[in-house]
Amino acid sequence: MELAHNLRKSFIEEKKGFDRIVGQESVKQQVKSALIAGRHILIVGPPGVGKTTLAKDVAKVLPIIEVMNCSYQCLQENPICPTCKAGKTKGTRTVQGPDLFVRVQGSPDLTAEDLIGDIDPAKALQHGPLSMEAFTPGKIFKANNGVLFFDELNRAPEKLQNALLQALQERTVTIGSHDVDLEANFIFIATMNPDDTSTDPLSDVLMDRFDVVYMEYPETLEDEQKIVEQESQHFIEFPNETVRLTILFVRMLRQSDRLEKLPSVRASIGLYERAQTNAILKGSLEVEWKDVQEVMISVLAHRIKLKPSAQYLQSPQELITEKLKEFVQRQGLSSESEGDDVP
Repeated sequence: MELAHNLRKSFIEEKKGFDRIVGQESVKQQVKSALIAGRHILIVGPPGVGKTTLAKDVAKVLPIIEVMNCSYQCLQENPICPTCKAGKTKGTRTVQGPDLFVRVQGSPDLTAEDLIGDIDPAKALQHGPLSMEAFTPGKIFKANNGVLFFDELNRAPEKLQNALLQALQERTVTIGSHDVDLEANFIFIATMNPDDTSTDPLSDVLMDRFDVVYMEYPETLEDEQKIVEQESQHFIEFPNETVRLTILFVRMLRQSDRLEKLPSVRASIGLYERAQTNAILKGSLEVEWKDVQEVMISVLAHRIKLKPSAQYLQSPQELITEKLKEFVQRQGLSSESEGDDVP
């Protein structure tokens, strides 16, 4: 529970945590509460709402620590790997922030060995097949004393989910016939996109190991504008009112009852950056609304998906064109400013 104690000190006494996350106050409170209690966390939400940023910020508030020069990030007072336990590891190093953050990307090709580790045949011949010296650690051990972040957990195959369940529940892992005690001490944070239907469902027993935190799109237009301006590249002047209209259109598009997949905050960021470069190519020093419209199809069409009932009636490009015309009329914008890509 040393990690939970350190987080409690950071969150409560030092008032640190999640400075980069705009809004989402309830989410930040839930994550802090779960971490202080030493719980594993599953963050559920659509793409582009800050799930990864939130997990990275957890590592940033962990204190600087001194660890041994080994693959397990062993503490001097609590070594967990055979080399450190035998006193053979030489030297230490200081780690903090990104050094304490280990990421696993969920994929159908991911194996239990990728996460947990495997037996090295050469070392097995030298030390014996059941010797810890023959074991090559995976990412779950490399996250020792830090954060193990599993992005898109529901994209992991069932076999890997079962291995993870054993690690989280029993604190042991099995490689072939070799049971390895899981002495690694880490914070486990996973994410899941609930709208991704091309994945294996998470079992009830695995879900039971987590506290679930739900994230949604930014609550307000002002919050989304802050995120876009914070996370985007800045090339030329982008008037505030034009930025507001750009983000307002994306938020209006999310409300369409014809969409199955909605445009994320990355879509807003894409429009913000592409409108600027589009204006630069024209020799402009400032973004105009026309510059935004001209890149909408390129930035948005592949980021949305129509429901099956709507797919036979129009394409994503046609939906964007229709919604843009409605938006222009509703906002009282000049129809002459419409871009060439949006007839």
